[in-house]
Amino acid sequence: MDFYVEQAVLDAGVKILFAAVYGIDNHGEDPEWAAYREKRLEELYTAYEMLEVHDDPILEGFNILHDRTGVKRRKNIPASENLIKLLKKNRGMFYINQAVDIYNLISLESKLALGAHNIDRADGNITLRFTDGSERFVPIGQSEPIPVAAHEYSYCDDANEVLCRLEIRQVEKTKVDEEAQNVFYIVQGNDATPDELLRETAQRIIDLTTRYCGGRGEIIVPSVI
Repeated sequence: MDFYVEQAVLDAGVKILFAAVYGIDNHGEDPEWAAYREKRLEELYTAYEMLEVHDDPILEGFNILHDRTGVKRRKNIPASENLIKLLKKNRGMFYINQAVDIYNLISLESKLALGAHNIDRADGNITLRFTDGSERFVPIGQSEPIPVAAHEYSYCDDANEVLCRLEIRQVEKTKVDEEAQNVFYIVQGNDATPDELLRETAQRIIDLTTRYCGGRGEIIVPSVI
């Protein structure tokens, strides 16, 4: 599997790295992770309790990116902003499985937009590109495709299926469940995110995932097309 990004998407202000971890065991929850998770979420709740997301350069940077590419703000809340709002509302984070839990916590910490996908369920290569409206898109939790708007930056495989729309909605096809063994991660920023933050975040995904789920990881810089 190779990773690509269109120059036009980079020109719009998207910053992107990928990470991959191979050979994980995603069954159950490590007690050490559970304790760390609880402590870290309480710390983040305290840190973000008074946060105004539109005053934060990184969080607002995703909304600016949406403005620049013609995506309406109200119905398209960036992933990291939505996680922080849920944390503030619920004083916690919904548990799905350990691998997903790890990257969600890292998204809260970094404010970057992260996503995880089962490599073995993707077809061919992954390209971050602008859609043309012909793509197939079946969001997580749904069984039937829904229409895809043209000119939205999205992560697509070689079967012309959207795996992640913008940095907002992932799909049923490549969702990471307990049976996933090989996973690639989206690490997306914007004009307000330093390049080193993307690399540090990708490495943190690898470090925490391999610590609690096993496996081996690598950071992937996509080829520009």
